[in-house]
Amino acid sequence: MKLLGIDVGTGGTRAVLIDQSGRVLCSATAEHAPMSSPQIGWAEQDPQDWWRAACRAIAECLAKGGVQPGEIDAIGLTGQMHGLVLLDEQDNVLRPSIIWCDQRTGEECREITEQVGARRLIELTANPALTGFTLPKIWWVRRHEPQIWARVRSILLPKDYVRFRLTGSRAIDVADASGTLMLDVVNRRWSQPILKISQLDEQLLPKVYESPEITGRTSEEGAGATGLRAGIPVVAGAGDQAAGAVGMGIVKAGAVSATIGTSGVVFAATSKPVLEPGGRIHTFCHAIPNRWHVMGVTQGAGLSLRWFRDQFGAGKDDGRDPYDRLMDEAAKTPPGAEGLLWAPYLMGERTPHLDPDARGALVGITAQHSRAHVIRAILEGVAFSLRDSLTLFKEIGVPIESIRLGGGGARSPLWQKIQSDIYGMSVELIEAEEGGAYGAALLAGVGVGAWPSVETACETVVRVSKTVRPDPKTASLMNLQYAEYRKLYPALKGIRYKF
Repeated sequence: MKLLGIDVGTGGTRAVLIDQSGRVLCSATAEHAPMSSPQIGWAEQDPQDWWRAACRAIAECLAKGGVQPGEIDAIGLTGQMHGLVLLDEQDNVLRPSIIWCDQRTGEECREITEQVGARRLIELTANPALTGFTLPKIWWVRRHEPQIWARVRSILLPKDYVRFRLTGSRAIDVADASGTLMLDVVNRRWSQPILKISQLDEQLLPKVYESPEITGRTSEEGAGATGLRAGIPVVAGAGDQAAGAVGMGIVKAGAVSATIGTSGVVFAATSKPVLEPGGRIHTFCHAIPNRWHVMGVTQGAGLSLRWFRDQFGAGKDDGRDPYDRLMDEAAKTPPGAEGLLWAPYLMGERTPHLDPDARGALVGITAQHSRAHVIRAILEGVAFSLRDSLTLFKEIGVPIESIRLGGGGARSPLWQKIQSDIYGMSVELIEAEEGGAYGAALLAGVGVGAWPSVETACETVVRVSKTVRPDPKTASLMNLQYAEYRKLYPALKGIRYKF
């Protein structure tokens, strides 16, 4: 059995093909056009570019593996969460998608909270109104672009637009729907009170499915564009974090992952919804039926390192990956970066501050600090921000028995070690480093009976390849440095920024 996972990310779309043993047969990635930012704090992408990239990635993956279209048994989808895709009556895209890291909806979030009530909002959706979520974006478009809103006939999220182009089905999974602020997370269905307050017709929204459920099959049009055959079952899949967690085997209480991509996410599986009264963490449906998860998010995790690379370069080009060169540079400096601290708030911050206006900062610079110190401080600052989520999990009683690393941050031995020392725990790396696309492929397999459950799939194919243990002396130093890091946000919050 051959299973295809498709991940519609921020920087590109990835296709991964696996077999029933979990072995990766082939993979390919097609980059997206650069994210557009028409104003400070805005972030937009063209949904049609996602479809173009998906078609290319799928075709390249099949060609690399020498796989015939008829050999693929099922497809699973995953991708960036929260993005707003608006279609008209002819299914044309009405405007660029406002994506997950966009921060323009502060006023709409305040209005939603006022109209619903902060406590009632968490009761209805398990989450507060955050600028990244989909519902505030709907309110923003309705207010600022009424001529576009008048033409809206369908609302989708990023991966589900690709699903629509692939199958013609308008569908979403419970995990991705949890990040819209329109889902009754406890009961895993659209929240009628929220839709009523928002004056939204449920007919505008896609049908909600559990992640392993089949939502449709590849159409003749979708097959022609991708090189697939028509009629392949396509399961609901999951938002990128839940799918990534499945790919890492984070399916039971006590299992936690720390993933560093463009954003950074600490994810813990739970057997029941955990409602945090302050809304400082997200509580979403997991990709596993009758299971949930809590999640803390750092907006500018890998984005911090990419920002440094783009603005200041990656050193002399020696033919290697630029990030490998940056890691080598950072490794020349001692743990703690000799007192230098990085606050990674380049796109506001979610956990634990819920502040779209937060700003990044490099603090403690002296004449003795070098580029290498700055890079190391960025790596440590991102890990400190993820530790904030782990600290919050402990406060609300979420068990942490093991931590697995994922994303780009899991590929660097230096960043692995930094995370282990800062978390003060051993961290595990898994054999298949394919992230959400791998998890989406596993969900596809469950959907067509390759495994009887998501848990069985993970137990069968997800294997630990490496364990990194903290150094007690360095971990002690990182505890002291973390205490200093915790002072940054209160100090920065008192600074008013003028543009």
